[in-house]
Amino acid sequence: MTVLLYVLGVVVFVVGVAVSIGLHEVGHMYPAKKFGVKVTQYFVGFGRTVWSTRRGETEYGVKALPLGGYVKLVGMLPPDPDDELGRPRASNTGMFSQLVSDARSAEYELVGPGDEDRLFYRLPWWKKVIVMAGGPTVNLVIAFGLFAAIFGLYGVQEPTTTVNTVSACVIPSDEAGRDCTADDPASPAAEAGLRPGDRILTFNGTTVESWDQLVDLIRANRDGEAVIGYERDGRELTTTTDTTVNTVRSLDDLEKTVQAGFLGVTTTPERETHGLLYTTEQMGAMTWNTLEALGELPVRVWGVAKAIVGVEERSVDSPVSVVGAGRIAGEVTSNTETTPVERVVFLASLLAGLNLFVGMFNFIPLLPLDGGHIAGALYEAVRRGWARVRRRPDPGFVDVAKLLPVAYVVASVLLVMGFVLIVGDLVVPIQVT
Repeated sequence: MTVLLYVLGVVVFVVGVAVSIGLHEVGHMYPAKKFGVKVTQYFVGFGRTVWSTRRGETEYGVKALPLGGYVKLVGMLPPDPDDELGRPRASNTGMFSQLVSDARSAEYELVGPGDEDRLFYRLPWWKKVIVMAGGPTVNLVIAFGLFAAIFGLYGVQEPTTTVNTVSACVIPSDEAGRDCTADDPASPAAEAGLRPGDRILTFNGTTVESWDQLVDLIRANRDGEAVIGYERDGRELTTTTDTTVNTVRSLDDLEKTVQAGFLGVTTTPERETHGLLYTTEQMGAMTWNTLEALGELPVRVWGVAKAIVGVEERSVDSPVSVVGAGRIAGEVTSNTETTPVERVVFLASLLAGLNLFVGMFNFIPLLPLDGGHIAGALYEAVRRGWARVRRRPDPGFVDVAKLLPVAYVVASVLLVMGFVLIVGDLVVPIQVT
């Protein structure tokens, strides 16, 4: 049964990834066709073709490796300025020059009679932005939809002002985890007689509406007297104690300690559902975290490489490949200690997080990513606009082919990073259960 659940989790995740990839490519293809661009191929996956069919001028299909997808938009590269047919020059010097020339030549093999005005590079800059931003935007919409469903239907665990546990004594933060001894002073909460299940209503006369507010009031109180109003078994009671100044973890930086008031209670979390505004706020925070993760990605991948050769242990928050994410999906799905609903929610959140990352990653302004083409279109708009302001001749379309060497380097780096993560997920996988 556990094996079947594991396989089911992996299959559901793979299907979810394939659907996400397919919709990403639809985000490119649909506006491109609406704008009249010739689209010859739409594929989910890479490698050997598993299945394909032709509808009109477009071939639709699935390939063996579900690690991405692509839509072939004819005319992504402008022709050589010296040859409107896009044929290679008679002679090219240098490896990259030859690659650029070959790429132009291959691009125009798909241009037939009457296709001259259906080439991508001829689109106005704003249409190029819409086409190239369509894919990653779809990923962000998928992420938002999944997170909205999770927050709205299942909810999230939120801290409450109901006491879960009461510390028996005060233990310095650098000794956290040990048991109380006879030399440790009793905690203010224990001296006040608070018990698990009590709901704190007021603190020094201030009405307590949330756990975060209560934490701030306690920490700011330091050595002062604490008058606590609370509810127990339907009765409203009051108790008095002194919050002690204790060395506690900083809320802004958990690696640091500060001197602050301390009561000695923990919260009882309860699941609460939220609406679209909450989802928007959370997506904003997660987007910022994703941007920070993207900035640290090379360093984190290097950490995975060192873990592979045994130099250091793999960090539990290190990045994973699709292979690693699939394994995590299988392990969580096969964990019978959790409820079926919790497993479904985890799979949905895993797919949502993946779509958020893919969407933000593709907006990086480097070729061959979508963001590189968007940056080229925006540069074209600025360059042409500046020429009009200065009453200069139209400089024409931006020749993104000149940036193909950059695209080859970036693609090579991404392939190496992907390979390292896949090997890491096979050799030193992250343990989640």
